[in-house]
Amino acid sequence: MTKKATQLTRIAAALSVTTLFGCGGGATTSTDIDSVDVSAPVSDWQLVWSDEFDDTGIDDNKWTHEVNCDGGGNNEAQCYTDSEENAFVSDGVLNIVALPAEEGAAKPYTSARLITQYKADFKYGRFEIRAKLPEGQGSWPAFWMMPTDSVYGGWPRSGEIDIMEAVNLKAADADGNPEAHIYGTLHYGQEWPNNDSSGQAYSLPDGSNPADDFHTYAIEWQEGEIRWYMDDYLYATQRRSEVRYNSNGEATGLSHRGWYTEYFEQGTGELVTHWDNAPYDQEFYMILNLAVGGSWPEAVNETGIDPEAFTNGQSFEIDYVRVYECGSDPETGAGCETIRPGYDSLDDALVEGAAPIPSAPSTGVAVNLTIFDGTTNPDWPAWDCCGGTTPAIVEDSEEGDVYEFSIGAEPTVMGFISRELFITDPEGEASPFDASPMEENGSVKFDLKMVSSPADASAAWLFKIESGEGTTAVELPLMDGYVGPNADAGATPEQGVWESYEFPLSALAEAGLDTSAIDVIMVFPAWGAGEGAVYRMTNIEISQESAYPELVIFEDEMNADWPMWDCCGGSTPTEEIDNEEHGVTAEFRIGAEPTVMGFITRPVSGGGDTPFDASALADGGLLQFDMRVVSMPNDASAAWLFKVESNDASSAVELSLSDSVEGQSPVAGEWQTYTFPIADLQAAGLDISAIDVLMVFPAWGSGEGAVYRLDNVKLYHPDGDATAAEGLTVFADTAADQWSIWDCCGGSTPTEEVDDADHGTVAEFRIGATPTVMGFLADDDVYFDASALLSTGAVSFDLKVSAMPNDTSAPWLFKIESGDAATAVELGLADSLEGVDPVLGEWQTYTFPLQTLYDAGLDISAIDVIMVFPAWGAGEGAVYRMDNVEIAAQ
Repeated sequence: MTKKATQLTRIAAALSVTTLFGCGGGATTSTDIDSVDVSAPVSDWQLVWSDEFDDTGIDDNKWTHEVNCDGGGNNEAQCYTDSEENAFVSDGVLNIVALPAEEGAAKPYTSARLITQYKADFKYGRFEIRAKLPEGQGSWPAFWMMPTDSVYGGWPRSGEIDIMEAVNLKAADADGNPEAHIYGTLHYGQEWPNNDSSGQAYSLPDGSNPADDFHTYAIEWQEGEIRWYMDDYLYATQRRSEVRYNSNGEATGLSHRGWYTEYFEQGTGELVTHWDNAPYDQEFYMILNLAVGGSWPEAVNETGIDPEAFTNGQSFEIDYVRVYECGSDPETGAGCETIRPGYDSLDDALVEGAAPIPSAPSTGVAVNLTIFDGTTNPDWPAWDCCGGTTPAIVEDSEEGDVYEFSIGAEPTVMGFISRELFITDPEGEASPFDASPMEENGSVKFDLKMVSSPADASAAWLFKIESGEGTTAVELPLMDGYVGPNADAGATPEQGVWESYEFPLSALAEAGLDTSAIDVIMVFPAWGAGEGAVYRMTNIEISQESAYPELVIFEDEMNADWPMWDCCGGSTPTEEIDNEEHGVTAEFRIGAEPTVMGFITRPVSGGGDTPFDASALADGGLLQFDMRVVSMPNDASAAWLFKVESNDASSAVELSLSDSVEGQSPVAGEWQTYTFPIADLQAAGLDISAIDVLMVFPAWGSGEGAVYRLDNVKLYHPDGDATAAEGLTVFADTAADQWSIWDCCGGSTPTEEVDDADHGTVAEFRIGATPTVMGFLADDDVYFDASALLSTGAVSFDLKVSAMPNDTSAPWLFKIESGDAATAVELGLADSLEGVDPVLGEWQTYTFPLQTLYDAGLDISAIDVIMVFPAWGAGEGAVYRMDNVEIAAQ
């Protein structure tokens, strides 16, 4: 029973059941396996509470009558009373009876609802009832549970467990058959009316009706899982959601979509979504009731309420209610599961929940905002602040559809706004734009044409931008942003000519704008001086050139880190010249041995051990290749498949080539392009942060005789033509600006010395008797943000030891710190990609990938110290030189 449920949600639930069980008129089980026996010795259920209803009346120590006419918020037609006419015990059976009310009563029916709150409250266990259900259109019996204390907030944030519900038993369904379903449901998620639920219907395979006889209904509730039973047959399982993480430990999706809840965190007060055991990790109490009518029963079967069904009363008869505790582990309720094959399969008993998919982790790539480019953005309407006009879209002979602004006698400013008060399009919502990720390289851009100048032709034209509901703002002369070809542009726009304008975000931020919540962009003649002005705008955007990563696996030649690969057939794929357009291609030939083929970067298969992090491509990125089948397999009906794996096969996705964007199967002799969006692969379960295998092949065991070629195999973003993220050269001939050569604790001053012709000026360090560490230190409040280089970057340097420490066994170490030592990582030099220790008198290069440092715990967004040294206290006598110290893409 829900406390609040709209008619729409109940109809949706009914339609869902129709979809599941509408063929043939009744739900049947999907297996013939015998019912489990919950009394079998394999279980350890221990009875801890029960009511057998053997007394003459209802036990007030166990049950409380709810007395009200609220009906649980479902538009029900009964008042709940404590009258013995509505609830009484007779011959060992509790009867809850729905009766017609007296004339003039608040509701047309009376009934009873009994609860155990603060008398019998439980977390985990087996909750069981043996009952005979009422019948008739409008009847709604239920055995359910609600949280004793709503610790996560209002319904249904703190959860609801419906152990058994039924509506309209024996009333005709859509096929004319008698209704015979029971339902097990969970309610959870956001607060009403944005609540969610999930559940499953069931009916007995022999066609028995729950209104004809007594049956047993139960749930087994343990930490993270709830299972539903009718007559000891497990028909539904629901579980907590299981979050899927990428190789960086970031949430990327759900491996199981189950329940969730949303509640305000203590301390921060922030509304947060949780995919853990909540809300089903608190105590709940039991409820028995019989409702009449309501949004759900009245909308299905014969609809409405059949008064004749209640003329003599309808009874919900309960033989007993029992609660068991799992003796194996009462704290979690686990260890007493009575399960069967298929209970954990989405094709059988396992129910998919309604949990939202976690937001994708930040990619480090700023997302551009288009406000208008001929198409309106409903989140950013055009706006006349104070003049009473409505900016209109008109057709321009050069630019097509553009926005036109006209200023009358009333002083005003005009532009585009994204504040809730001004959103009129039902598809729009207030969406302040966070431009902070592109603050360094992004800008506000637009094209403008002055159709008519204001009456005051000398009026200054202004550009103004606001953020955070006007908490910060910057106003500049419009012509400060002019980027057109007219070097002699005047102080106002040229009439009748389209001109381009661009305002760098860095300059706006320096002028005081908070770029994290931009919500207004305005262009206008100075306040009170604009009467008569007519002007047009288009191509309004806040954007930067992107810096998407790209992996080219094969394009005219093989990527040495991603060799061609025959998994299991024993062949060696080759490079072959095809036509003029494709040149050198990768050719694969399948023999008698079943195999799959493609490209791999795992070192055990000869690859370069360079898994590709496609996280930055999740929004709009593509995996694409060209393919030509030279010879079809002997089995011409063999399905052609595409498979991609990640992180040593910890996740994988296999699809038909016809599932590509092009939706085509191979045609012998023709080059065809196949495109798979990265977002679709991620949604299908692929961890896109460590892609290491890409395969194309006929289905396993059916590929003999196939010969095919691949070319232009790559992962990229269509907007990825921009320059890569910039790195930092800490030392090359001299220290970088705001960085210095540094002796932490030894009291020396490292020097710059001239080395050989290759290295020129280098940094030299000498360690004396005082223990110390040495390297390069940023000035106070200076940090380097390497976040944009995470997937491709590394810290690298050249090192030459001129004199070993007196203790020649001293290990040589590399250490890097961030945020004034808030995080740090220390590794041996032999832990570098080169894997070597220093050799006296030789220059050697050392490389430490940023991903490795990040995974080890370094915050790469504020690097301020890089050190190389013999272990603390063991370095006396060491003299060494460093050069080409940088943090950069490799």
